Amino acid sequence: MNPALATQIAVTFTWLGLVLGISFLEAPLKFRAPGLTIEVGVGIGRLVFRALNTIEGVAAVVLLIAVLAQGIPLSLVLTIAVIVVLGLGALVLRPLMDRRVTTGHTAERMPRHSMHFAYIALEVVKVALLVAIGVVGLATA
Repeated sequence: MNPALATQIAVTFTWLGLVLGISFLEAPLKFRAPGLTIEVGVGIGRLVFRALNTIEGVAAVVLLIAVLAQGIPLSLVLTIAVIVVLGLGALVLRPLMDRRVTTGHTAERMPRHSMHFAYIALEVVKVALLVAIGVVGLATA
């Protein structure tokens, strides 16, 4: 297996594990912790997702370089799609949601907003794309 393909597979599945662990495990479970207020949970979530998005940005750059080095068109299309999804979530929706929380709304009286559901939908799409990139990589190996 060439180094670029090995990098594609490793980065893809590492990124997938981070998204599954944080977006679909940590984020919903944190609000079930006894004594944790919604406001504190939202504050923790903002910090965690900012860090996750930073790590995802690095993963996206490394993945793109690895995919470009291989010249596999399907991997490139899927990688560009996952980068677009990451950008929409990290650079568009998350800042809008952060602003909503910091503009005087208290988390206790703030109902879930359509932006939150859109972010979740983007995370689901991101997971599907990462699985596809990983499968293409494994099939190529």
